[in-house]
Amino acid sequence: MLYLVATPIGNLKDITLRALEILKEVNIIACEDTRVSRTLLTHYGIKKTLLSYHDHNEVEMLPRILSLLKEGKQVAYITDGGMPLISDPGFKLVTACQREGIPHTVIPGPSAPLMALCLSGLPSARFTFCGFLPPKSSARKRELEALISLPTTLLFFESPKRLTAFLKDAQEVVGNRQGAVCREMTKLFEEVKRGPLSHLIDHYTTHPPRGEIVVLIEGALEAPPLSEETLTNHLQKALETYSVKEAADLVAKALGVPKREVYQHALTLKNKTKGLP
Repeated sequence: MLYLVATPIGNLKDITLRALEILKEVNIIACEDTRVSRTLLTHYGIKKTLLSYHDHNEVEMLPRILSLLKEGKQVAYITDGGMPLISDPGFKLVTACQREGIPHTVIPGPSAPLMALCLSGLPSARFTFCGFLPPKSSARKRELEALISLPTTLLFFESPKRLTAFLKDAQEVVGNRQGAVCREMTKLFEEVKRGPLSHLIDHYTTHPPRGEIVVLIEGALEAPPLSEETLTNHLQKALETYSVKEAADLVAKALGVPKREVYQHALTLKNKTKGLP
């Protein structure tokens, strides 16, 4: 059996009794970073063989873990903090177990995205977890453009060094929506900053953050019916710089309307500009 065990995201007291029980009973514990995991296990007097399993060694370690499971070993998989499989390589381990018919189960517990959602004050009925976006601004903006029309609260992981750049890109793409930055959750210096993205940018420009960070941005509000005049104005401006296809794509994403409808309108405008019937 493979056990996917949730571990604390900061405060070591947040581990569950069942998680401790499983970690004491299994034969082997696979983890992201043995140094981080050993701190937790030592705190609770648990001595087990640790196998490091992460993105950079999965080709080598995945077959080894599967072999141990096939031998009848009980294996627990833990991350550096929180629920396994959430932005970590455990997903490939689980799919491999499913292919091989190896049973697995989850020992639930702390989750940084869910805690941040509760702390943020943003709507929690529907949300979309987006993990880490690309580090380069151009790629990050493309990802944000694909999310702009979602009516759900958006959750992201981000590093302290890139937080301000991320917030600036987000404001440029989605506008000055309400947001929240949750930092060092469950730890001594837990911090939650809420407000428009412009406010968050100003704060973290002068107060560089540290620690683990979750960023939340409110979803798209239900838009009023789009007028033909508004669509025409956006397209005319876009067509001054871009091709019909590019202009339609940009305007469709910006206004949250079907691309086909925008493309047809763009063709009509382009033909009129050329003096065609």
